[in-house]
Amino acid sequence: MAARAIYAPLVCTAALLLAVVVLPSAGLSLDTVREFLTREEDTIVFSLIERARYPLNRPAYDPIHLGDGAGPGRRLNASFAELFIRESEAVQSKAGRYQNLQEIPFFAYRVPFTLAPPYNFTSELYPAAAFVNVNDAIWSMYFNELLPLLAKNGDDRNYAVTVDSDLACLQVLSRRINYGRYVAEVKFRGDQQTYTSLIQAKDRDALMKLLTSEAQEDVVKRRVEKKATVFGQSITSDGPIETGVNNSSGTNFKVDPSVVYKLYDQWVIPLTKQVEVEYLLHRLD
Repeated sequence: MAARAIYAPLVCTAALLLAVVVLPSAGLSLDTVREFLTREEDTIVFSLIERARYPLNRPAYDPIHLGDGAGPGRRLNASFAELFIRESEAVQSKAGRYQNLQEIPFFAYRVPFTLAPPYNFTSELYPAAAFVNVNDAIWSMYFNELLPLLAKNGDDRNYAVTVDSDLACLQVLSRRINYGRYVAEVKFRGDQQTYTSLIQAKDRDALMKLLTSEAQEDVVKRRVEKKATVFGQSITSDGPIETGVNNSSGTNFKVDPSVVYKLYDQWVIPLTKQVEVEYLLHRLD
């Protein structure tokens, strides 16, 4: 695949990036944190549904081999997916997306200017801990573990839209999981004495235990599974087609609800807590 094919799909999306909407901060509290995380569940489910429309399309994830015009045997050490995401983030960086600390690129960029009007983003994060993120782990998890569960085998050669839907999934997962920094901040403010003593002792296990509520985690996992069941039904003029959440094959759903449950159970919640612990360990720096 010629390298210039990577840039063609970006032309249409570049203009849309100028319209990225970021809601101003309403102040950090347990209520605003819960509301944010609950709304992100919807975005995650819909993003997964969109990606599940397409087959695996494995060639999009293999290292690119350029044609003879670029020299015999020439090979790039990156896949079409990686290059697409890298170039997309470069455009989004110029559009000002990453001025908002809730958004973290998978490929860091330093741009001398932005195309968007200046905006004074507020941040409730403690500056010395704001850098914490687990994007590397999210990237590995998504492509190596989640994607094979999400997409069926096959190759329809629709690589651009496929990888564009990958980018949407990656961005919302990054935003949701790395929001653990805000969760940790609001919890720290709510019980500074307890957290300070554990941070000073660098007691990771005690911090993890303090941050964990198995009952609440179970509520979240069952809720996202239910959302995948409801959002993933096929709708006719007579209403939704009857489906059951116990259908383990997931054939009647646009995305298997059990996959969404597993996503939260094995990756989203554990990685979020990992972010929270790392943030807290730097909270007194």
